[in-house]
Amino acid sequence: MYRLKNSDPVLYQIVREEFNRQKSGIELIASESYVPIEIMELQGSIFTNKTTEGFPGRRYFAGCHVVDKMENLGIERAKKLFNAEHANIQPHSGSQANQAVYSAVLQPHDTVLGLRLDQGGHLTHGNRVNFSGKIYNFISYGLNKETELIDYEELEDLAIKHRPKLIVTGGSAYPRFIDFKRISDIAESIGAYFMVDMAHVAGLVAAGIYPNPVEYADFVTSTTTKTLCGARGGFILCKEKYAKSVDKGVFPGSQGSAHLHIMAAKAYTFKRAGTEEFKDLMKQVVKNAQKLGEILKEYGLRLVSGGTDSHLLLVDLRPKGITGKALEEALDYVGITVNKNMIPFDPEKPMITSGIRIGTTAITIRGAKEEDMEEVGDIIKEVSENIENKNKLDFLKGRVLNLSKRLPLYNGDYDIV
Repeated sequence: MYRLKNSDPVLYQIVREEFNRQKSGIELIASESYVPIEIMELQGSIFTNKTTEGFPGRRYFAGCHVVDKMENLGIERAKKLFNAEHANIQPHSGSQANQAVYSAVLQPHDTVLGLRLDQGGHLTHGNRVNFSGKIYNFISYGLNKETELIDYEELEDLAIKHRPKLIVTGGSAYPRFIDFKRISDIAESIGAYFMVDMAHVAGLVAAGIYPNPVEYADFVTSTTTKTLCGARGGFILCKEKYAKSVDKGVFPGSQGSAHLHIMAAKAYTFKRAGTEEFKDLMKQVVKNAQKLGEILKEYGLRLVSGGTDSHLLLVDLRPKGITGKALEEALDYVGITVNKNMIPFDPEKPMITSGIRIGTTAITIRGAKEEDMEEVGDIIKEVSENIENKNKLDFLKGRVLNLSKRLPLYNGDYDIV
C-alpha cells in the first residue's frame, strides 16, 4: 500500500491500525473469516473500472465480452459446487440476495413464514425494522422451549393456518442442523415456495459437512463470506424453472450495476471451496466449535440446544450472572471479539442480551486445533469471572497476545508496507 501511504497517510494509518488489530487479537465473531490474498487481489483488480448491467450475452453496455467470461466462470463454479441448476452471483450481499428472491416471487403484503430474529433468524426474515417486515406480511415461527430446536410442529400449524406464499428458513445464530426436507414437505403440502438462507453454513455445505439445502429448496441464498471464507457479496441458487424470475429479481428488481471485481472474487471463492484443503479446514472448524463448547460447559456456561453441529455456539451467560453486553466488552478489552446475542426467550433487551455468539472459522484459518480451544475457553472463563478486575484483564490481554503470535495471521508472511 505504498501509494496510499504517500497520497493519504491518515487513511493509511487507519488501515494499518485495523491490520494490527486483526493480527494481535483473536476473532470469534461467527460471521467473520480471513480471506485468501487472492480475494484481496481480485477485489482490488482492474474489474473495478468496468460498469455494466444485465447478464452475460444480454448486457446494456458495450465492452463486456471479457467480463462475460468471468461471470460465466463464476456461475458454473457455483452450480458445480452446490449441485444447483441455476446460479446468480450478482447480489451485492446476502440481504440483497434475499430481497431479490422476494422481489421475484412475492407481491407487497404477501404472507411469508420466517424464523424469529431473537431465536436465531436474520433481520431479512421478517423483522419489523427491516424492509422484509415492512413490505411483506411475515409470520414468525420459533424454537421449542425445551429442546431449543426449530419447532417444526408450530411451523406446520402456522403454515396451515396462514397459507404463506413463501417459507424461509436459515439462521444467523442457530447452531444445529435444520431439517430442510421436513420444511420442504410442509411447503409443498400448502403450495408455498421454500427458500433457505444458508449464509452462515455455506462453507460447511460445500464441504459436505452440513446438509445441502439445494436438494430441497426452490431458492437458496447465501453470502460468500462467513464459512465460505471469500468475497464480500451474495449469490442465489435455484431450480432452472425459476431462473428467469430470479435473474429479474436481481436486475432490475433489486439492484443495478454489477460489482464485477467482487464477482471475480466470488468465482475464486467457489473454486477454492471445492478443494480438499478447504474441506479439511471446514472439518476442523466444526471440531474446534464442538471442543470449545465442551470446555465452556465444563466451566459452568450453558450452550443453547446443548451444543453445535456447525461453526457457531450460542452461549447462555445467566449461570455466571452476567450479560452479553458486559462480556462482549470485557473480551474486546483483552483482544477477543465476540458479539452479544439474544438467546431463545431472552429476558434481556436486544442491546444487552443474556448471551454471546461465538464462531470458530477465523481462528481455525489461523491454524487453531482443539488444544488451542482449551486455551480460548479458559480465557473466556477467566474474563467472565473478572469483568471488573482490570489487573486480571490486563494479564489476560497478554495471554491473548501470546496466542495470536502462536497462530499468526496469514502465517506471518504479510504486512502492510
